[in-house]
Amino acid sequence: MTITKIKEPFFHVTGERGWINDPNGLIYYKGQYHAFFQYYPNDTKWGPMHWGHVVSDDLTNWKYLPVALAPGDECDKNGCFSGSAIVHGGKLWLMYTGFIENEGGESIRQIQCLAESDDGVTFKKHGVVIGEDLLPDGYAPCDFRDPKVWLHDGYFWCITAARKIEGRGRILLFKSKDLFNWEFVNDLFGKDSAGTMIECPDYNEELGYLLFCEQFQPSENKEHLNVHTCRWCVGRIDYSTGTFKEETRGIVDYGFDMYAPQTFAGKPVFMGWLNMWDRNVPSAKYGFAGMLTVPRRVLVENGRLCQEPVVNCGEVYKATVSDRLEDKVTKGVITVKATNLEGFELKMRSNGDNYTSFVLCDGEWVFDRSKSGEAIVGVEKDEDSLKGIRRMPYSNEQEATITIVMDEFSVEIFEGGRALSSTIYPPFDANRLELTVKAAACEYARADITLNK
Repeated sequence: MTITKIKEPFFHVTGERGWINDPNGLIYYKGQYHAFFQYYPNDTKWGPMHWGHVVSDDLTNWKYLPVALAPGDECDKNGCFSGSAIVHGGKLWLMYTGFIENEGGESIRQIQCLAESDDGVTFKKHGVVIGEDLLPDGYAPCDFRDPKVWLHDGYFWCITAARKIEGRGRILLFKSKDLFNWEFVNDLFGKDSAGTMIECPDYNEELGYLLFCEQFQPSENKEHLNVHTCRWCVGRIDYSTGTFKEETRGIVDYGFDMYAPQTFAGKPVFMGWLNMWDRNVPSAKYGFAGMLTVPRRVLVENGRLCQEPVVNCGEVYKATVSDRLEDKVTKGVITVKATNLEGFELKMRSNGDNYTSFVLCDGEWVFDRSKSGEAIVGVEKDEDSLKGIRRMPYSNEQEATITIVMDEFSVEIFEGGRALSSTIYPPFDANRLELTVKAAACEYARADITLNK
């Protein structure tokens, strides 16, 4: 099937055409940021996974490179699934999951494979380095994927997503002296996750946090409503026992569409998939499905994971808001700074009956995309989801800063270190913005994205 991309986001990463999902192998290598991602160029639906590849000097302007990994070898005949990257000996190494479908179901095999590159562009595969023979008894070889690798105290360490047979999601820890010969260490938590399967674990040694996704977990009141969600845990791995010492945990993103966040190796910045499983994707008709979030700088403050967008942009408009402000914008970065904020209502991408809203209501943020444009429908059946609503806690700080990163098909909102990200598909001429505030003082600023193209 031949796919032609006829429209795309202004500055978010997509594939050159076709389908993408999880970011993989985020790393800084030879003076550039490298971002790989799950990629199927032959359709706008998930298919045999490749590793797409882009590079950037500034985390905003991205350039396509050739596909880094393609399925077809004995160890990855049906797909090169998610993984990570590490620099060792001057080379760029990719560790990824090889997918062998066999007859499906329990006969599926997922194994961890290795590839290397001298130039960061072309890669040589080395085959399986962590096979099912290294799985401890009682774990399912059909659900064993998404290796995250790093170096600590002379050893390479790797965590993978796994599942107990007749059980739920787990995270396993392995170690190696040379990237090729591995041994199992322990199950990080030693108990089942809330979700049926964990995916895309990500550990940051420097800041001390663990990210992971849970599939088909029960909702927790309105803390999260997505059937598939992403969690953070602040804490550290105890390498002597192979366990994770958790201090606090929370939700990575409160919106409809954010999954599989991964941190750049050696940099406190992560990106995620700006989409979600079990949803329709209206952009498919334009020749692409799925994109990556803007990069997000990560901090850990008072036991909480905090994030802020990293976007190369320049301020073009600024105004004081006494009560109400109108502007025209479809893409860029909006920043609202308010003192003693009591009321806030923002309508974005507005045109007639179409708009996307973000409102402060009864001490929490309420995001509503029910009138954004083309309908996006998922498997969630709770009242908020059916109404197109997501909620996020309000920091309730004296000085509040709300940052909105807007593109043709997405809105990413940041306040108090929290994030709420969602895709939207409004009419292309929907460009009005209406802001109503009640505060002691308020400033509004708009910045344009700085692109080289």
